Amino acid sequence: MQDQAWKEIIEKLFPDFLAFFFPKIYSDIDFSRGVEFLDKELQKILKGSELGKKIVDKLVKVYLNDGSEKWLLIHIEVQGYQEENFSERIYIYNYRIFDRYREEVISLALLTDINKNYRPTVFEVSRWGFKLSFQFPIIKLLDYQEKWKKLEQNLNPFGIVVMSFLKTIETKGNEQQRYSWKKHFLLGLYERGLTRDIIFILYQFIDLLMNLSDELEQELIEAIEAIEEAKKMSIITSAERIGIEKGKKEGMEKGKIEGLHESIYDIFEVKFGKNIYELFAQVKQIQDIEILQKIRVGLKKAQTLEETRNLILLQLSTLQKN
Repeated sequence: MQDQAWKEIIEKLFPDFLAFFFPKIYSDIDFSRGVEFLDKELQKILKGSELGKKIVDKLVKVYLNDGSEKWLLIHIEVQGYQEENFSERIYIYNYRIFDRYREEVISLALLTDINKNYRPTVFEVSRWGFKLSFQFPIIKLLDYQEKWKKLEQNLNPFGIVVMSFLKTIETKGNEQQRYSWKKHFLLGLYERGLTRDIIFILYQFIDLLMNLSDELEQELIEAIEAIEEAKKMSIITSAERIGIEKGKKEGMEKGKIEGLHESIYDIFEVKFGKNIYELFAQVKQIQDIEILQKIRVGLKKAQTLEETRNLILLQLSTLQKN
């Protein structure tokens, strides 16, 4: 869910994202020529060994403001956990994108994990006179814990984005505290001088990131509505709240499907090694949670690749009948 929240807000507020985290890049881009998100192209480039993994990267084509026709592909990684081969993977992605487009590829990493010492920035190979050195800039969100006052004063929408992220981590396991901070952030949107469109985008992000129990969510909505009525102001309409809630439920269902895909892929890999991409591609097309759960359970019992293939074909035929 958090990966999806980051992916959406980066796309919706991309200039603000660059201005906040990478101001030098922001100043070099001519936004009047627009930007183009190439996520579908990225998925094609990374097909194969990445089939079983969640891809939350953003690939964006931008234009420089120096008058030249040159354009860049900014490859953004949102990394929410510690990965041993992260730098190597960034290098591979970067090269594959370059090989496809033959244009400069700038790789950036936004690290949303909770390990302060995890800071992968370099991939190197050096032997017998050969040397390859690949370095990329990272943003470590935990570093902003010491910049809280500046975040509060920052008018860029990503100031409150980072604050809500930090408090989501801090309040893990304490729903009452998370409830208080979520209410604080949502009500604070009205006072930051933001446009209504940006307020709506931030509301969606905070709501998705700072997840609460159904009971506390309802309590929060009632508390906000009471304050809004007393102040004669409204952050978002009731219809918009219903839409956000519907989107959140759809996102949770999508997250379950992605989790099942990844779990099945891991079982495939453990049992049969790497040579299972064509078979897994069939599973990847299945979006029915019940069918995926049956496949996962059946896989644990399957002893051969043939048994696995028959299991998947059986579930696919069941899906087609329904």
